Amino acid sequence: MSVDTVSGEGLRAAMVDQLIADHANKGLTMRPEVETALRVVPRHLFTPDARLEEAYCAEEAVVTKRVSDEAVSSVSAPWLIAEMLGQAADAFDGEMYARHVLEIGSGGYNAALLRELVGPSGSVTTVDIDPDVTDRATACLAAAGYDDVTVVCADAEQPIPPSRLYDLIIVTVGAWDIPPAWTEQLVEHGTLVVPLRTFGMTRSWALCREGDRLVSRSQRLCGFVSMRGAGAHDMRYVDVAEGVHLRLDEGQQVDPGTVGGLLSQPPVQVWAGAGLPPRTVLADLDLWLAARITDAGQQFLVLSAQQEAVDAGLVVPAWRFGTPATLHDGAFCYRSTLRWTDDAFDLGARAHGSDAAAAGGRMVEHMRAWLDAGSPSPVLQVLPADTPDGDLPAGTVLDKRHSRLVLTFTPA
Repeated sequence: MSVDTVSGEGLRAAMVDQLIADHANKGLTMRPEVETALRVVPRHLFTPDARLEEAYCAEEAVVTKRVSDEAVSSVSAPWLIAEMLGQAADAFDGEMYARHVLEIGSGGYNAALLRELVGPSGSVTTVDIDPDVTDRATACLAAAGYDDVTVVCADAEQPIPPSRLYDLIIVTVGAWDIPPAWTEQLVEHGTLVVPLRTFGMTRSWALCREGDRLVSRSQRLCGFVSMRGAGAHDMRYVDVAEGVHLRLDEGQQVDPGTVGGLLSQPPVQVWAGAGLPPRTVLADLDLWLAARITDAGQQFLVLSAQQEAVDAGLVVPAWRFGTPATLHDGAFCYRSTLRWTDDAFDLGARAHGSDAAAAGGRMVEHMRAWLDAGSPSPVLQVLPADTPDGDLPAGTVLDKRHSRLVLTFTPA
């Protein structure tokens, strides 16, 4: 056994220990079968060009292919892989053994973990549109001793031959929509785990097939390189001030000059008057705001900013990589950074324009409503694109190319 192998085993054990602690900090518990797989599969064999320390860094993905400066393929960050595998295992109550799995987006490492989870009686097929990626995945899987994983080079927008049904489809690239082929290839009550972009924000959804629709069982914050091929759908970024951008999705249109002019006006800060403990999780609040703002007939947007713009005080977003915003009736408003008092924090909104105070007040009312409802998590239903309005469940509707998404919140 080489020194590198011994070092790799130690680093792998430390990585898994860190992932377990990370789960605990988020109020999650890592399933024992997922922990076992993570402790067994040698991640460094799937990142041969990275240093061992990089391969076993729990927080970081390892980029394996770039086009110009854009990362188009990577071995995903271990924390994200562990959470998505946990979503899949939870959907089957931990009974992953002998399941048949299709992975969309191939790097090799996740396929090897899935192979451990399903055991010799199960099967794993991994597909990617890029022959460089599938060739690399094949070589890495063989080097790690997983040559019984089927690797396919194809566009997964269409059914993967040979035609068959899968208990689990897990997508490891960022998707904008869910093509019919994914639902059709699932067994009834099978599970699709997919990083799906909704209102410009990506969540990993675990969706259970119920006839022609998919219904969510869980969701997690995540980020992935974007889908390529027929399912690709690019977001647009528009600059509204130096280092300040709007992230546009779902065919949104906005005049950057209008927003920039509003941002140049003095801000009005409004607070919700909450005193929340440090461990309060706010991940679901942003989707709540997206739904509430959309249902009110207002334009929901996502604001992002460079650190220099935040440091200069041009904007004070809750998260500079993407925070909810709205443009309505002569005012631009967004969820602002938290206000801390001792060991509690408050939620706020910052608005600009002639109707700034009212706009800020509306947004914090939405925040208070979420808190009053018990900070509920969203439930997502995915239905075919030709579903009539009268057959849709109650909720906020978001239309895509192939599907109609309906987002609902059940008060706790």
